[in-house]
Amino acid sequence: MGKRRISSAKMREIAETRMGILFDLAVREASSGGRERSRRYVHIARRIGMRTRTQVPKNIRYCKSCLSPMVPGANCRVRLRNGRVCIHCLDCDNIKRMPYLKEKRVNDREECDEGTA
Repeated sequence: MGKRRISSAKMREIAETRMGILFDLAVREASSGGRERSRRYVHIARRIGMRTRTQVPKNIRYCKSCLSPMVPGANCRVRLRNGRVCIHCLDCDNIKRMPYLKEKRVNDREECDEGTA
């Protein structure tokens, strides 16, 4: 009798749940001061994702250069500048910039609608 194969969809589902658990543990460790252990958790989660070809969920933030989970106030600084969100990692001084124009455009449209009514 041979080994049973797991379908790729089921394998990705298992990988996503395990990655979520590992990222939760990483955030908990980073906020309590265990930086090396939190980096290890992020590293393991990324390896699981690469092995199963599963992307890291969008709501999870980590520094791509030092692999530490981003916890605002503990190890990163978040600022709004020139239509961008700037996230500055305090461990390795890496800066991640993301535009936030979509939210700004939606708010501008709502203000224009209120002004005409």
